[in-house]
Amino acid sequence: MTHLYNDFGTWMKAQLPYKVQKISIDAGFTCPNRDGLLGRGGCTYCNNNSFNPSYCDTKKSITEQLEEGKMFFSRKYPDMKYLAYFQAYTNTYADINILKSMYEEALSVKDVTGIVIGTRPDCMPDSLLDYLEELNQRTFLLVEYGIETANDTTLERINRGHTFQCSQETIARTRKKAIRVGAHIIIGLPGEDQQETLRQAPLISALDIDILKIHQMQIIKGTKLALEYKKNPFHLYTLEEYIDTICLYIQYLRKDLVLERFVSQSPPNLLIAPHWGLKNYEFTNLLNNELKKRKIVQGCKAE
Repeated sequence: MTHLYNDFGTWMKAQLPYKVQKISIDAGFTCPNRDGLLGRGGCTYCNNNSFNPSYCDTKKSITEQLEEGKMFFSRKYPDMKYLAYFQAYTNTYADINILKSMYEEALSVKDVTGIVIGTRPDCMPDSLLDYLEELNQRTFLLVEYGIETANDTTLERINRGHTFQCSQETIARTRKKAIRVGAHIIIGLPGEDQQETLRQAPLISALDIDILKIHQMQIIKGTKLALEYKKNPFHLYTLEEYIDTICLYIQYLRKDLVLERFVSQSPPNLLIAPHWGLKNYEFTNLLNNELKKRKIVQGCKAE
């Protein structure tokens, strides 16, 4: 832990004896609230093109995507090892035999030493958890759940298709298998002000998770939320407001919770708002300076 918060880089050094880099994979999954099982159209804010690197292409095999990702990173870091990051859409939403084949293919690629699986809390059957428990015993495994918010009214508004209780229960089931668990939340969702965000902090902190990824609310082209925002614009955090909120928020998070990131950077050609003009590391520097100025450390107000 830095003297300010429990950072992801330090945590990873304790997990593996070498440097690793995530390589994102688009394995061609969909979501249950896109294909009609729960709904159509997906989450109102979601456009997966906003976070898929150029080498992610469903026309390419998992192996091809990983090899291209390795080429991209190895120019700068020739001795790097890699984690296959199943990122786009819901990466547990398929027949278990198909999933096993995909995960095993990724692990068969040279220098890939583990996998990270991004998914939804309503898409983790016990049969898959049993397999992941076995997989976890022979490789590095991290399962990331999109929680987004602890407010069920907001979850319904953004067409998420599951409740916060579903997140709580699935995380608990995953932890029973001794699997590393990450969670993802968005701060500034429509209808949620700073007071509501801070109300949720102890609820998120109480989840049995290792890692928390925090992103700001972004309006992305090609989403339902973009249309909603155009018709009835709602407040989006300014950079100063967001830094203030993060400073206050992490005070209520338990000290051992790893904070992987605080912002997301979408491609400029897809981003409608907000335009902060900062790279992730620049934001982190501003946040660190503000934390030092206010003498805030993670967990200083956690119960």
